[in-house]
Amino acid sequence: MYYSSGNYEAFSKPEYPKAGNRKRAYIIGSGMAALSAACFLIRDGGMPGERIHILEKNPIPGGALDGYRFESIGYVSRGERQFDTHFECLWDLLRSIPSEDNPELSVLDEFYRLNKRDPNYSLCRVTVNHGEEARTEGKFGLSDMGAREIMHLFFMPDEELQNKKISDVFDSEVFSSNFWMYVRSVFGFENWHSALEMKRYIRRYLHYVDGLPDGKCMRFTRYNQYEAIVLPVMRYLEKHGVQFDYGVRVTNVVFDCGTARKFANRIDIVREGQEDSIDLTAEDLVFITNGSIVENTGMGSQNDPAAYNPEIREGSSFDMWRKIAVQNDAFGNPDAFCRNPEHTTWVTATITTLDKAIVPYLKKVTKRDPFSGKTVSGGIVTVKDSSWLLSWSVARQPVFSDQENKQVVIWVVGLHTDQPGDYIGKTMKDCSGMEICEEWLYHLGVPEDQIRDLAENHAAAVPVVMPYVSSAMMPRGAGDRPRVVPEGAVNFSFIGQFAETERDIVFTTEYSVRTGMEAVYTLLDIDRGVPEAWSGEYDLRCLMDAAVKLLDGRTVLEMKMGRGRKFFLKRVLRKLRRTDLYKMLKEYHVI
Repeated sequence: MYYSSGNYEAFSKPEYPKAGNRKRAYIIGSGMAALSAACFLIRDGGMPGERIHILEKNPIPGGALDGYRFESIGYVSRGERQFDTHFECLWDLLRSIPSEDNPELSVLDEFYRLNKRDPNYSLCRVTVNHGEEARTEGKFGLSDMGAREIMHLFFMPDEELQNKKISDVFDSEVFSSNFWMYVRSVFGFENWHSALEMKRYIRRYLHYVDGLPDGKCMRFTRYNQYEAIVLPVMRYLEKHGVQFDYGVRVTNVVFDCGTARKFANRIDIVREGQEDSIDLTAEDLVFITNGSIVENTGMGSQNDPAAYNPEIREGSSFDMWRKIAVQNDAFGNPDAFCRNPEHTTWVTATITTLDKAIVPYLKKVTKRDPFSGKTVSGGIVTVKDSSWLLSWSVARQPVFSDQENKQVVIWVVGLHTDQPGDYIGKTMKDCSGMEICEEWLYHLGVPEDQIRDLAENHAAAVPVVMPYVSSAMMPRGAGDRPRVVPEGAVNFSFIGQFAETERDIVFTTEYSVRTGMEAVYTLLDIDRGVPEAWSGEYDLRCLMDAAVKLLDGRTVLEMKMGRGRKFFLKRVLRKLRRTDLYKMLKEYHVI
């Protein structure tokens, strides 16, 4: 497997490897990494679909990419995903998946046209004082010292960031800024998360910087991600005869690591309560989703809080990974990610309005009509003065294809789940859907004497607690995540958010698809490059533009520095005056 860039290989169709049509593949899990691996096996590996088996313990596929209507409970989306124009592997996949609405178009065509015609941007990114616009003016509010801390992290070698927290490299100069409010609310970072992952995010999303204050950098699907992405991919795989085995719990994969070459010999499973196993040969391929950010999800209802149970149970993905990890040091360290659920828990809620009573308050904050069918909130609205650090968003309506015209679906998330609410007085983890809705309405600006009635009679809310949702962002050391294809691996790979690949960032759909693509291309030796992760950190224009934006338009000469440094900088600039580099510095307002 090798990386490529540009469109020379991006538009090419590889030759099918000779071994592709005689192998079998077993894929553990059915999240986006697993589904994409199956697609690449078929499209680029020439493997017949009936030789691909997807083993899934749940009754439906999709992993974290969900969006369902549960009978007698209501609509539920555990998360909201924003997409980037530089999700190269995802777009490479979706260009081959027919659209559900128009088979003449691909899912990528449909996505592109939608976001071109209705670009995303927010008219109110942050609120305070019960729905008032915070008027951040799109500023990052970084001091010169804070900017230097970010620059220092940007250039730190990975080796110096092993097992370090963000709080080890940033202090109040960054944590008190609008920059940190934008970053933590959009990407879910906390002070105790991985400094190495923070560095990767800053580098990977340099081109995002200008859009963080108003969301214009983001792209979204027409419906929830289950309907918009998972279902079309499922149709593609079913059409090709892929075998989906639901209700199958994989408890272990047994390896032979006695030599320099490593073989997966057996998959231990539980099917319909009975223990069983699948014996493997060197011709069989195994793709292992080790760990899951939605493991142990608890779901509540309008009148009941979601159950919180972080215990790693037999047959869960983390439990399987623990059994795999003890067999060889190359298989990672799951406890680096799942041992502190109090640091990785989110509570989200899906709120559905039952009529138009709440809509005027939504219009007041978003400054848009939620029934227009177009962008509404333009990404998340962060409640700056919320003790839960509450954020919420209203996507294009309808979010679900069967949603009634009078309904609006809102997604709400809180990062501080153990803090008492400002209105409801309870922790978010202990709240029913109605109580979370009350807290949200309070911060939306609804008069207090109307809050209970609106939450009880004009909306239905479903809370969800996810003990491990940000576990992939916990501090890690070298080797804690196994490589997608460990050294010496003959017939197996690791895929998903807990497999190690170069430079890309977790907590994205792109990361899942990339690991699936790299696994297939490596094990089948496909003669086509995997698109490299976007390399904005190596683009001088991108670097200069991001630096100036982070400084809220200040030039380098306006930063505080010693007289000696400023004198030296001016001398360098005089030397550059008659060069193209000087023109670029002027063009991007660095000077």
